[in-house]
Amino acid sequence: MTYDKITIELTNYKKEFWNLMMKGTKGNYENLKGGKISNEMFVLPYDSNKKYNELINDECVFRRIATNIKANDSDHTLFVSDSDDVAEWNLTNIEDIKNVINNFAKKRMECHTLSIITRLDEDIVHDSQFDTEDYLIKHFAKSFGKAEENAFINGTGVNMPIGILNGTDGAEVGVTTNEITFDDVIALYFSLKSEYRTKGLWLINDEIAKNLYTLKDADGNYIWNHNSNTIMGRPVYITNAMPSTGKAIAFGDFSYYWITIRMPISARSINELFCGNQQVGYLAKEYLDGRLIRTDAIKVLQLN
Repeated sequence: MTYDKITIELTNYKKEFWNLMMKGTKGNYENLKGGKISNEMFVLPYDSNKKYNELINDECVFRRIATNIKANDSDHTLFVSDSDDVAEWNLTNIEDIKNVINNFAKKRMECHTLSIITRLDEDIVHDSQFDTEDYLIKHFAKSFGKAEENAFINGTGVNMPIGILNGTDGAEVGVTTNEITFDDVIALYFSLKSEYRTKGLWLINDEIAKNLYTLKDADGNYIWNHNSNTIMGRPVYITNAMPSTGKAIAFGDFSYYWITIRMPISARSINELFCGNQQVGYLAKEYLDGRLIRTDAIKVLQLN
């Protein structure tokens, strides 16, 4: 289904969404038809969805460093591919067409569902001074951002995305060591092809960052540039979804990790389930997938 930006950008849609759907007041369902997905789930109004996307970019590192693709027209399996074809000079004006079909390694992108149910007291929801929209958007962004980041790193591919540390379809091991040394980090950097190093990023957690921040070579030179927060001239990103052992450091071009957004975030209120506690429940869902398209674009340091 295609969700028309004009439809969900209408003032009436936003008004009915936040009053009828999220506060449980009476309204006109006709104004919500354009954003209905299924089972009374409706996409966020345009400006609310825009605010949500800005917030989740702050919460989830991968939203900023990966390639984000919108594929709103279908919830079926997609097949994506990438190739190593290069441009070539021709000797004549005749177009030289090559058979490149075999160069395309197709990979599946599914439509996984990420859900959350949260609750608010009825007194707060119906308080005219309480900004329900602002609270819920921030809450959804924080919760989904944390879950996304963990999946994009550690995901198994079973009812969730395939993470970069996946043993089969994740990043390749560039260095194996028992203790991280200056030379190990340099070796990891150069284990990556030069074409990926030019846009390479480091991904580590707080514990590993503390280790690297004080790491020096034999002459007392820090490997971490404390002024620019870079290692070997490339930026460092920190997320605690990365482990402290095993595949503890990832370096590479994360633009080859593709995130497919299959539908805009949707939500609905759940009044009956929590009414006994004088609360209003809220169900929100995302539909997306993610996987590394080129497994050699990122290399990891295996810490035993």
